[in-house]
Amino acid sequence: MLGLLRSLLPRACPGCGVSLDRSCGWCGTCHEHLRAEVSAHSVLSRQAHPHLVSLGRYEGPLRRAVQALKYEGSREVARAIARELAGAVPESWHPEVVCAVPLHERRLRSRGYNQAALLAGALAHGLCVPHRELLSRERFTLQQARLSASERRANVEGAFRTVGAVPSRVLLVDDVLTTGTTLAECARMLRCAGADQVYFAVAAR
Repeated sequence: MLGLLRSLLPRACPGCGVSLDRSCGWCGTCHEHLRAEVSAHSVLSRQAHPHLVSLGRYEGPLRRAVQALKYEGSREVARAIARELAGAVPESWHPEVVCAVPLHERRLRSRGYNQAALLAGALAHGLCVPHRELLSRERFTLQQARLSASERRANVEGAFRTVGAVPSRVLLVDDVLTTGTTLAECARMLRCAGADQVYFAVAAR
């Protein structure tokens, strides 16, 4: 995570808020926690979910970084997280395009940006592949975190459609994975439109 650490350069540690010198990114405690989490999570995640890469659980220093991406639209954090994700993407995937889980137009107007798109664009740049909007969200949906498993499926069913031609190998990007319902529905639509393989990259789980 050294790229992430160097790029943020806050006055305070983003993990615990302790005051830092300008030359530091994280305090030593948070730095070690983050490195240990990423290392352990990468091994376990790859075994259980071979088509998914993420940097760790949505907690601690990583949670603070994702919040800066999601609620502050920090492009610096997007680039830093993307560098780490790019290093985790297996060479065997060979994605032809990177795309993001889309926001509904109503939410996009309210927030002013799509944090998943910021991350997808930075990741595409890091992987030297195109970034395209292959999906649109056709109806407004409730926040998934507040719903039960069955409600989540119903909430996103039919909520997306594809835009333009879909290539064979797609890397789909989101900021946080909770149950995977949204990613699964997006992947279903991409496969229906011609994708043979859909891979997933998320900052945190």
